[in-house]
Amino acid sequence: MNALETVRTGLEAVVSHRLRSALTVLGIMIGITAVILTVGLGEGAQQQVGSEISALGSNLLTVSPGSTTSSSGIRGGFGTASTLTVGDADALSSKVVAPDINAVAPITSESESLAVGTTNWTTPVVGTEPSWLTVRGRTMTEGRFIASQDLATRANVVVLGSTTAEELFGFRDPIGQSVTVAGLPMSVIGVLNTVGSSSSSSTTSDPDDQAVVPLTTASVALFGGASRNSVSQILIQATSASTLSAAYQEADGELLALHKITTSADADFTVESEQQVLTTATSVDKTLTVLLGGVAGISLLVGGIGVMNIMLVSVTERIREIGLRKALGATPRIIRRQFLVEASVLGSVGGVLGAGLGLIGAVVLPHFISDQIAISPVATIGAIAIAIAIGIGFGVYPASRAARLAPIDALRSE
Repeated sequence: MNALETVRTGLEAVVSHRLRSALTVLGIMIGITAVILTVGLGEGAQQQVGSEISALGSNLLTVSPGSTTSSSGIRGGFGTASTLTVGDADALSSKVVAPDINAVAPITSESESLAVGTTNWTTPVVGTEPSWLTVRGRTMTEGRFIASQDLATRANVVVLGSTTAEELFGFRDPIGQSVTVAGLPMSVIGVLNTVGSSSSSSTTSDPDDQAVVPLTTASVALFGGASRNSVSQILIQATSASTLSAAYQEADGELLALHKITTSADADFTVESEQQVLTTATSVDKTLTVLLGGVAGISLLVGGIGVMNIMLVSVTERIREIGLRKALGATPRIIRRQFLVEASVLGSVGGVLGAGLGLIGAVVLPHFISDQIAISPVATIGAIAIAIAIGIGFGVYPASRAARLAPIDALRSE
């Protein structure tokens, strides 16, 4: 019996037991689909985190104030103290002090209600300086950004995010229109370009939904407070990705000197790189992908056991056929190859169908869930290869058992 005849015989055996073969293929198909979707979810999450971090601005460092301690001894989290000032930001802007820092933007932010006529919308209001546009890597859709003159005169002007502008004005042009911010009338001078939502530690979870005002206006007329010179964060842009570490050291060292702190352990501020956030988030996503992949692997193991079970049943049912083939001259090698062909057919069909279902799921599921699913060619091809390997691997024992049957014993079995 040549190889082509062996394949044909194996296919006939699979087709002749349609229901049994279909159930075996189903087990493998579910496992392969689970693997593709699991890997896709993990890679999609990593891509989403990367794009969100990139949307914050290139080569970005974020300086946050330290924590507060109440009279009863309860400590607040980082960022609750007022340890950063506009003076700190001005010092970091010096090229003599920090040659590897390109731009610095102090910010103060609070959630406020904005109103246009009878329409209102609550959004984060960010008080900052003109350098914010460069640090955050943002552009304008229309109008202009706040200028140095706006800071000097404490101008009542506001720049809206695209989402905020849409919520307040709909399809109308907001430029030149009046918006009431926390009860204070302000003139809209610009609209920021859309960058998409972000889930990182920035001042807002959606950078398209915010209002930006001059820092002086925010501190004096909007937010007030005991210390109107304090800021909630200082955003720093390094001159390049290669100088990000140097900029980190320069900012940390200058702030320690300004705050008269001798050791970093006693610092009343934290300097955080968005790359650190990206690395941490990616590490978590990879861990979850491995865990979910393990669960999907168990599904594949169950599918493989199903292949072995079906092949053992097939060997038992076809003992007389095996004996007849051997009596007619079929060698153990040919018998073994025939059953391995059957097992590999079951594995490959399950793999191809599972891969197809997984790819369809990767396209359809994002419309129903909030997470994106990346289609990985490597994972798809690898899953099909694994399915075939499972079919062959779990078919070895049944095939070997069939090949070892003595012709006379097979022919006499009932």
